[in-house]
This record gives sequence, structure tokens and C-alpha cells, in this order.
Amino acid sequence: MMALSIRQPWACLILKAGKDIENRCWPTRYRGRMLIHAAKGCTRDELEGALDFAEDVSGVRYSVDLKTIPRGGIVGSVEVVGCVRASTSPWFVGEYGFVLRDPQVLPFRPWKGQLGFFEVPDAVAELAD
Repeated sequence: MMALSIRQPWACLILKAGKDIENRCWPTRYRGRMLIHAAKGCTRDELEGALDFAEDVSGVRYSVDLKTIPRGGIVGSVEVVGCVRASTSPWFVGEYGFVLRDPQVLPFRPWKGQLGFFEVPDAVAELAD
């Protein structure tokens, strides 16, 4: 199954806060369910900036602790249903937006991420079924 590394707290915002676009500077033709890998990297400034943005978009202040937010593993799955260059979604800020739907939280599973889409073994992908 395909996976994509996404920095925190953006990965959790997809799964729990209605973030329906993943912004990228490159397009994709991929469609279908993918695993969400929470990247290891996340600074306090990145976390606060993302939470401020999420509050502006949703009107909700999410409480996330840098020490406990899951990082460095699979945290969920989502279906990629399109790739756009413009969107009315308040989450769209990128050159390209991967349109997402049906997020599903999965038990955390440590896993090494990669740049771009990457394949994970069936044993890990079974978590998403």
C-alpha cells in the first residue's frame, strides 16, 4: 500500500480536524487509499504555527503536546480522490492540493518515512483494512 510522510501536526489535523487537502509543490496522479506516515521532524515553532493556522480555518484551538504527538510512524489512512491547483477548501495554500476524504485513525506503528509516495509491506498495509 502507498504511504506519504506528513509533518505533524498536519497528519493529525487530516485525521481529526477535517483537513481535506494536503498541500504539495508537485502533482500526483495517484488515487486511492494511502497510509499517513507522521514524520519525525517537528519544531515547537512549526507546531504553534500549524495550530494557529488550524484555529483560523476551523475556529477551534487544538491542544497538542510536542512531547506526546505521534511521530516517526503510521498513524492513519485516507483516500486521495484528486489533485487540484485551486480549491475553495480553507486548507488549500499550496501549488497543488491532494484532495482527501474518509480519514481513518490507526494504531501507531513505528515506521521509517521517505520523500514522496512510498510503498509499505502488506503486513503494515493490513492495518488500513
